[in-house]
Order: sequence, then C-alpha cells, then structure tokens
Amino acid sequence: MKNQSISKIEKLLEKGVKIPNPDSVEIGSEIDTNRISGDGVVIYSGCKIFGSSTLILKNTRIGYESPVTIENCQIGTNVDVKGGFLKEAVLLNKVSIGYGSHIREGTILEEEASIAHMVGLKHTILLPFVTLGSLINFCDCLMSGGTSRKDHSEVGSSYVHFNYTPNQDKATASLIGDVPNGVMLNKKPIFLGGQGGLVGPCRLAFGTLTAAGSICRKDELKPDRLIFEGLNKSVNIPFTSGIYRSSKRIMNNNIIYIANLIAFKQWYLHVRSKFISDDFPDILFDGLKEKLDMAIDERIKKLKDFFKKQPDFYRHDFCGIEDSISNMRLNEGDKSLRDVFLKDIDSGIEKSGMNYISVIKGLENTSSELGTKWLQGIVDSVTERMPNA
Repeated sequence: MKNQSISKIEKLLEKGVKIPNPDSVEIGSEIDTNRISGDGVVIYSGCKIFGSSTLILKNTRIGYESPVTIENCQIGTNVDVKGGFLKEAVLLNKVSIGYGSHIREGTILEEEASIAHMVGLKHTILLPFVTLGSLINFCDCLMSGGTSRKDHSEVGSSYVHFNYTPNQDKATASLIGDVPNGVMLNKKPIFLGGQGGLVGPCRLAFGTLTAAGSICRKDELKPDRLIFEGLNKSVNIPFTSGIYRSSKRIMNNNIIYIANLIAFKQWYLHVRSKFISDDFPDILFDGLKEKLDMAIDERIKKLKDFFKKQPDFYRHDFCGIEDSISNMRLNEGDKSLRDVFLKDIDSGIEKSGMNYISVIKGLENTSSELGTKWLQGIVDSVTERMPNA
C-alpha cells in the first residue's frame, strides 16, 4: 500500500502538482491521477486523498492550515481547503473552507461560498456567495440570497441548525431563501445572527435578519423582517414522546424543500449544463448531479421515517406521497417558459463567455423573472400534486 501511494505521489509530482513534503502525504491506490490537475494544485503536509471519484481541478490548495482528508469529492478550480475532513461533497470555483471543517455527504458549495473554521455540514447546499462563520453546525438545509461577495447571505459564528427532534426524527430540512429566486443571484441576503439557532424544518424569506442569540422556531415568509426570539420566562411542562403538534407543517415544509431540490435539478440539467468547460468539466458536473440526487433521496428517507412514527398518517398517506415524488422527480415545468429563458442564457454566454456568475448576474430583470417563473412552476406543481395529510 505504501509503495502504491509513493507511485501515485510520483505521478502527481511529474505532472506538476506541488507537494512540499511528499513523505507525509497519502494517496489511495484507487485514485486516478488524471483527475488531479497539475496546474497550480498544492497538497501540503499530512493530507490524505482517497476515492476513485475524487476530482481536483487547477489552482486548488489543500491543507495550508492543517491536514486534510478527502474522500470521493469533486473540487473545482481556485478552491482553498485549509483543513478538515471532506467526504462525497462538491466544491465549485473559489470556494474557501477553514481549519477543522467537517464536510460530509450530499454537500454542495457553489461558487465563492465560504466557511470559516470548525464548521460541520451534511446534506447542506450553499448557493453562490453564502458565507458561514466559525463554530457552526449547519446540516440539512439549503441557503441562498445575495448578489456578490460584498452582498451575501451569512450565518454568524456559534450557530446551530437544529435538525434532530425530541421524537428522534430528522424530517427537519430548512429552506433559507429558495431555489427559483436564489439561483438568479439578485435577491436580498439573509442574515442569521451568531450564537443563535434555527429549529428545522423552517422556511425563511429573503431579507430576513435574526438577532444574535435568537432561536428561530417559526417560518417567516414575509421578506425584510427582523426576528428577535428569546425566552423571557422559565418553562417546565410535561413532555410525552411521540406526540407531534405540527405534523401538517412538518410535512408541508419537507415537501416544499424536496420540490425546490427537484427544481434545482432542472436548473442544473438545462442551465448549468451550458457552462461545461475546462474549468467546469463534465466530471465535475456529474458530481453536482449525483450530490443533488443524494439530497433528494435523503429527504424522502427522513420524511418516510417521520411518517412511520405516525401510523394513522403512514397507512394511507406516505405511499401516495412517495409515488407522487417519484413521478414528479423529472418534472421539467413549463417548457415554453424554459426555452425562452434558455435563449437569454445563450445570449449571455455569447456576451460574457462561459463564466456562470457573470452570465446570471447579467440577465435582464424580465429574463430573471421568467426563469424564476419556470422554476417556481416546478415547485408549485410538485407540491400541489401531493396527497393531503
């Protein structure tokens, strides 16, 4: 095994990968060195890279602050992974990850998203520019909002997304912003104040601000609201496990979350696919689609587990819901709206080249509204066809 690792390291050095201390680095025997660029990639001391599907593109630095372990991740260009553990995640152009990060399966970090040190993510999707501070647990949620690195959605340090309930289920994914509007990169940012938390499943509109120390337990679907939550009195009441007081809301929020992921898949298939290039090759795109399918599967599984704890619901409802989701999974929405919008994307590519951010931000408002209408139509059609609980 050691000899195989040495052989892989020698191949990487020959193609131009910078490894200042080769003896301290471990490269799995299953690694395809053709999937690691020799152009500007640096692998620092103590790093371990495993997994046959691992991809690392040019100008990416790994392990500058502390050792990094990577397993079956697809990493784009100009990415800075400063330290931590990453498994079955996708990182796109100019993503930055701080020391001690713990990034697990189903996570997608889109262009210029960043997280500081000691952050835990799993089945987390951050759209472009979204920024997380330090000492954060932010699993099972999708966050969008903002227009640039100077105008971005942000989560303050020591924040927790509470994704496990007293009834021991995880049907708790939260939608912070949404997909149909968020992908257009023209909405107001969302700010979640530090030392606070969000109790999933929850939905927050664009422009929402939560004050530091606030624990948000309710949906806020009106934009541009300031939320300040806190207990001004002690509470001590009986608790009976297995009783759900908001099953309808939990089910609806989960279905809306899944519907947003289904719309996101169509965005990837029809819009992202137009930006295939040397910096965004097919194999990186395949990683994105795979992780999004993982996200949909995870949410269906957690919703199913939730229903199993409620036999009255499960007997006559979940099978119908699961069938409906399966049938709607490839819903393309209004193709006439989509095709007109895609012509605007093509025009943007002709003007701005294959730079995804530049093209999306360069869309006219009428075009962005058209694209949002197409995606929102997918979300609405998925949710409307679900059986009532």
